[in-house]
Amino acid sequence: MDKFRTLFQHFQSSSESVMNGICLLLAMVTVKLYSSFDFNCPCLTRYNALYGLGLLFTPPIALFLCGLLANRQSVVMVEEWRRPAGHRRKDPGIIRYMCSSVLQRALAAPLVWILLALLDGKCFVCAFSSSVDPEKFLDFANMTPSQVQLFLAKVPCKEDELVRNSPARKAVSRYLRCLSQAIGWSLTLLLIVLAFLARCLRPCFDQTIFLQRRYWSNYVDLEQKLFDETCCEHARDFAHRCVLHFFASMQSEMRARGLRRDSACRGPETPEKPEPPEGLDGGSGKAHLRAVSSQEQVDHLLSTWYSSKPPLDLTASSGLWGGGLSHRAPTVVPGTRASPHTDV
Repeated sequence: MDKFRTLFQHFQSSSESVMNGICLLLAMVTVKLYSSFDFNCPCLTRYNALYGLGLLFTPPIALFLCGLLANRQSVVMVEEWRRPAGHRRKDPGIIRYMCSSVLQRALAAPLVWILLALLDGKCFVCAFSSSVDPEKFLDFANMTPSQVQLFLAKVPCKEDELVRNSPARKAVSRYLRCLSQAIGWSLTLLLIVLAFLARCLRPCFDQTIFLQRRYWSNYVDLEQKLFDETCCEHARDFAHRCVLHFFASMQSEMRARGLRRDSACRGPETPEKPEPPEGLDGGSGKAHLRAVSSQEQVDHLLSTWYSSKPPLDLTASSGLWGGGLSHRAPTVVPGTRASPHTDV
């Protein structure tokens, strides 16, 4: 159980590991889908090519879109590309690095489907059986052109009465299947060679640009995650304080109307001190969250985050963002001392 928890925490903290796991899962699902798919070629001259090519390329397109949807970095990349510049300049190199990373993972499952279909050969035979040159086979010498086209269209359907136990059908099917497998293995070899060259030749070049783009792409992803988590934390704390404020105001209203039964039995009550704004946690760890205490301030904060993100310089950001949420002086809780490090 401890090993499983450690592994889960590792995947949860590493966005790249999560994306690689999703990529592997989609590839496994692709293999399972193809192995369980029931292939039925229509064996009609006009529809063989449409069905075969559609089955060869339509599922990869769907798997590619699923890979984009499952990859959180694709949304982060588009947001980084479309966001206003504000106080932070946009680096096209980071966007290109994120785009290449997203595309590499999203293309894994479609390539697996295409390679499986080519190595199996059924889609290729169905799509191109009507396009075979009859002159390459001696069995079509005694047939008219219309009979040849009808025969070639029936090649994928080995149980059809027209081509059953026909040597010509076996020859055409074997020829197309061999051609399909040759293309599939060539494509597999090409992909392996490209991956090998990319892995082996990359250390031969300067790694500075690569490390910088990898660092800042991870930073953009983590920054957005932390902002979302901080917004959820603030929303929970803000809702808690609003509920407490509502109950406190209702208690004061009921006391003013004399609705409390024990008001006659009790002596003159001393006025209760209002709760400090810090609520349940009086520490300074959440002071920067509780400084945002109205709907207008929250809307202004979210709008500022989208339109003008802070610069990537902590020494210069304090001058730009200090007091940006309100023009009033910051509220100091009685008995506490204002800390100069609460503004972020």
